[in-house]
Amino acid sequence: MRFTEHELTTALTAAAKTMVAARRKDVRKGKATVDDVWESMDRYQRYQLLDGLGDQLLPVLLALPDVEVPDGTSPAFSDAQVVAAVEESLGEAGGRLKRKVLVAGRAALVRAALDALPPRWTPPE
Repeated sequence: MRFTEHELTTALTAAAKTMVAARRKDVRKGKATVDDVWESMDRYQRYQLLDGLGDQLLPVLLALPDVEVPDGTSPAFSDAQVVAAVEESLGEAGGRLKRKVLVAGRAALVRAALDALPPRWTPPE
C-alpha cells in the first residue's frame, strides 16, 4: 500500500500514543489524558518511542495490499490482511507461542495506526 508521508506520521503517532496509554498508570486510571502525557514528553523521548515503533510498523504498513480508496474515506483493511502483513514482516521469530503473541500484539498496534489515518482527499485539477 502506498501511504503519504503525512499518513505514515499520523499512523505512527497514533500507535505511539497507544503505547503511552498502555504503559502509563496515570493514563489508565484516568488521572491524565494521553495527549497531555504526550505533550509533556520531550522531543527525544518521543523520538525514541517513534523510532522503535517505526522499525516494527513501517514494514507492515508497506506490506499491506493496494486498495482503492475513494475520496473522503480512509484505507480499510480486513483483520486477515493485517495479520498476513504482520506475519510476512516477522520472518522466522521464536517458537509458536512467542510468534503468536508477537503477531497479536503487532496486529493490534497496526490496527490502532490504521484507525487513526485521516480521510484521503484528491485535490481538483
